[in-house]
Amino acid sequence: MQLNLTKPICFFDLETTGINITSDRIVEISILKVHPNGKEERHTWLVNPEMQIPEEVTAIHGISNEDVADKPTFKTLAKEIHNLIKDSDLGGFNSNRFDIPLLAEEMLRADVDFEMKNRHSVDVQTIFHKMEQRTLSAAYKFYCDKNLDGAHSAEADTNATYEVLKAQIERYDELENDTKFLAEFSSRKKFADFAGFLIYNKEGLECFSFGKHKGKLVTEVLEKEPGYFGWILNADFPLYTKKVLTAIKLRSFNNKF
Repeated sequence: MQLNLTKPICFFDLETTGINITSDRIVEISILKVHPNGKEERHTWLVNPEMQIPEEVTAIHGISNEDVADKPTFKTLAKEIHNLIKDSDLGGFNSNRFDIPLLAEEMLRADVDFEMKNRHSVDVQTIFHKMEQRTLSAAYKFYCDKNLDGAHSAEADTNATYEVLKAQIERYDELENDTKFLAEFSSRKKFADFAGFLIYNKEGLECFSFGKHKGKLVTEVLEKEPGYFGWILNADFPLYTKKVLTAIKLRSFNNKF
């Protein structure tokens, strides 16, 4: 089958130095760009993370420090990758909670203004968990009746994710072949940032999701306790969270005039 697209969608997967969004780095990125006419283009890069890859992580994805020693850094690749995906929706497996937030951090560190406005993100893992509650390898076997050779290789996982989504749409009548529907179906809570520190309430207003101000409106907290803004900017929060918080503060300031 062919996905019903109104704009391209880029399925992608990251292999990294670990699972900390703010401190870990990309060591491999694979992108499968699917166009509305069905055309597919594939790109895979090994990336020098400019930090050591722990042995226990290499044991999972098979990428060693020697493999990436002479590869380009993400900052070198950032504009090329951004140009590839900037006109597209995004798709992945656990991408809403990990791959997109970490990619955003890498982009911002490379001085590329990464945004998700006016695009959708389809998380195939969320669809899978809502329907079957299993892993990518099990999903590939269940939906496509194939064994996932090369699991934890970014390219193998990216291609499998794309095939699983198409099989999911064919299997479940309640799934529409529409990127917006799939994005909404595969979303969890509505986050104002990627990492989930800022969420939207029922009225669509940004609230903190953690700490002593959990559930409180961001605008009210920043007005009553302005030092909290400075604390977050100087603490170990994701760059994108800080960017969104700054935008809220500026918007609130401008609304006073």
